[in-house]
Amino acid sequence: MVIGGGQILPEVNFTLPAMIASEETLPEAQKIYREMINGVLRRAKELHAKEIIIELETLPQYTENPEWGISIHKIVRDTMFEFEANHGLKSVMRLTPNDLREMNRPPVMRSGKYWDAMARIFEQGARDGADFLSIESTGGKEINDEAIVNADLRTAIFALGCLGARDMAWLWRNLTEIITGAGAFPAGDSSCGFANTAMVLAEQGFIPKVYAAVMRVISVPRALVAIENGAVGPGKDCAYENVFLKAITGTPISLEGKTAACAHFSPVGNIAAAVADCWSNESVQQVKLLSGFAPVVSTEQLIYDCRLMNIAAEKGQALTMRDWLVESDCYLDPQAYVLRPDVVFEISNEIVKSQSPFVRTLSAARLTLDILARAVEKGELTLGRREKTWVDTLRGQIEEIPQDEEVFIAEMKKELNTRKYSPAEYGI
Repeated sequence: MVIGGGQILPEVNFTLPAMIASEETLPEAQKIYREMINGVLRRAKELHAKEIIIELETLPQYTENPEWGISIHKIVRDTMFEFEANHGLKSVMRLTPNDLREMNRPPVMRSGKYWDAMARIFEQGARDGADFLSIESTGGKEINDEAIVNADLRTAIFALGCLGARDMAWLWRNLTEIITGAGAFPAGDSSCGFANTAMVLAEQGFIPKVYAAVMRVISVPRALVAIENGAVGPGKDCAYENVFLKAITGTPISLEGKTAACAHFSPVGNIAAAVADCWSNESVQQVKLLSGFAPVVSTEQLIYDCRLMNIAAEKGQALTMRDWLVESDCYLDPQAYVLRPDVVFEISNEIVKSQSPFVRTLSAARLTLDILARAVEKGELTLGRREKTWVDTLRGQIEEIPQDEEVFIAEMKKELNTRKYSPAEYGI
């Protein structure tokens, strides 16, 4: 299988229905996972799909007790091998264990039982046939959670550009060594706990959409650190910052949009598909719908979406299809506007002017606000009165940030409560 070679491939993700994850319920969970993967692959074969990607995101309990997660992964992967041997359905697997390190308070990032459990499932998953391994890492999240609620961009830049970037460098150096040593590909990370949290809260009206749009862009420098330390793609589906990574590095990416509404709502349902290499449903529970179980339904939706986009490319209409996907969303929400290809290139060009994740993060935030203000002035973006005021408010927050990272770190160490985070865990 070739990912990033022109064909858009469906990536199906599924999870358990509401149930307690424990040693006692593990046999039942294994049975459900076997049913889910068989249903998904059977429907893919019936729809004449030739290639499919399966993602298994482990539940926290299945990472904390890695042998549980390993057993479930093996069931799913072995079934995929069987379908390929018996029916010719090519498939690859992405395994995404949880980042458990935040389960300590303050988080312990570079050692301890949670890191040991993560390392175990990453290594054995790769040895058992996972092709790509990803994670939704949480370095700096303990600081960023409160920052999001308060629309505090200054603290968010510290969390992502200073803490998060340092953690990503350590984490991906170690993950790359573990994963490649076991014969698999280190795929990529996701700022799900940062930018996607902001997106969901903005959709619910709890924080400004402008703030969520800036959060999306300032997650890019953090994400680049994974690639600089060994990640090769395809980027994780819920990482909408992937479009910037593709522009900067050419790394193939997975994305999700309208067909991920089973997992969460978003204002980027079409534009997210504009430059995707893999198209995902995010995650769906094994619940019964009128037609069948939800993972099988998602599989059908993804296959039809990919068929349409691939036919557009075969007929020489790929750029037209791309532009339709972009224009159907970009004028209606700042979070969609910042994913426009021209905007992505403009911001990406600014990001790569520096090698410092902090400088990249600060510059990206400043330029994003300038671009949004310009779009409003040109009438290309519709913003309500309150949203417009947040452009100036966030600009003011940025102007208070020193240009020197060490000076900024010293200021933030005085301002933030060290009961929430441990500076030493980030090497500062």
